[in-house]
Amino acid sequence: MSSPKPERPRFVVAMSGGVDSSVAAWMMGEEGYDVIGLFMRNGVKVEESETRKKSCCSTSDARDARMVAAKLGLPFHSIDLGQEFKQIIKYFLDEYSAGRTPNPCAVCNRDLKFDELLRFADELGAEGIATGHYARLDIEDGRVKVRRGVDRKKDQSYQLFCVSEANLRRTRLPLGGLQKPEVREMAEKVGLRTAKKADSQEICFVPSNDYRQLLAQDGRALHPGKFVDTQGKELGSHDGTEHFTIGQRRGHGIGGGTPFYVLEIIPAQGLVVLGPREEADFQSMTVDSLNWIGFDVPASGTFRCEAQHRYHCTPAPATVVVEGTRAVVTFDDPQLAVAAGQGAALYHGDLLLGGGWIHSAERVTVAGAELDPASVDGDS
Repeated sequence: MSSPKPERPRFVVAMSGGVDSSVAAWMMGEEGYDVIGLFMRNGVKVEESETRKKSCCSTSDARDARMVAAKLGLPFHSIDLGQEFKQIIKYFLDEYSAGRTPNPCAVCNRDLKFDELLRFADELGAEGIATGHYARLDIEDGRVKVRRGVDRKKDQSYQLFCVSEANLRRTRLPLGGLQKPEVREMAEKVGLRTAKKADSQEICFVPSNDYRQLLAQDGRALHPGKFVDTQGKELGSHDGTEHFTIGQRRGHGIGGGTPFYVLEIIPAQGLVVLGPREEADFQSMTVDSLNWIGFDVPASGTFRCEAQHRYHCTPAPATVVVEGTRAVVTFDDPQLAVAAGQGAALYHGDLLLGGGWIHSAERVTVAGAELDPASVDGDS
């Protein structure tokens, strides 16, 4: 049974124990909302020694979130989403096993922060949720509009490309118009214990920042094999294709003066294809599971935009051709390291139009640099 509707608009604020969500909770209260703090437990044990290096969902983070809520006089709940996080971890490992590069933060946003928490908000009689994401959100002409955060260094709009418009309609993002130093200054003035707390940088369920440990802990069978160049020439051997991602330049141990980039990963044959920088550019990508936010695709199915193919990269001018739930995005200028499994966020200036998941990508054709996997013996 849902809780009765409060006199003031009620919102559940996702509190991670960091400064951003702490200030978001305070701001929502200052704006007159009836605020309830909520901490998500992911079921992953994080040693206290590692908590200082990264911060999200650990025991000390839960304590910080609870104490901030107490300081602000807010009701506080902690919910166990361990089973849901197990599904995200499985997705994460499955993607590496398939030679793809996962984006667990976007999946967490889609399935947990902007979906599961809304169901919890319903149980509490709340209108919606608020988070500490650095992005701006408005309703214009009845449609949701998401724009980049004012602080471009902290902008997190990219990670919202797959969140449904319906769920974003019930969301507030109070930090979108602020710079990070302003947020810390607010926290200091209010006396929040998280004011000087370091930002979280790593994936919350990989506290060591080495996902290969997680593969080992899960007992995943690896695909060992060979490093080859685009001519099929053997360059060396490796312990598993799962240890590499598209565009990776270090960690493969293949030297010789010219930096080599990972160009292609073929788990079934145990092949990791390497090449110099001039072979690492991609001209286009096929994107599926499209999600539009406050945007209607033109009747022609074709439009221009700026496409961002990973979190930390500059959006590039591109032409998009949509066919059903799939689109081909062709860049004006070739882009480095476009990886299947990552998200493709499509923008018009600061406005996020939506996006989808990269299904495949086409490298720029370089004479003599097209590998035929069938011609390579993948046995190590």
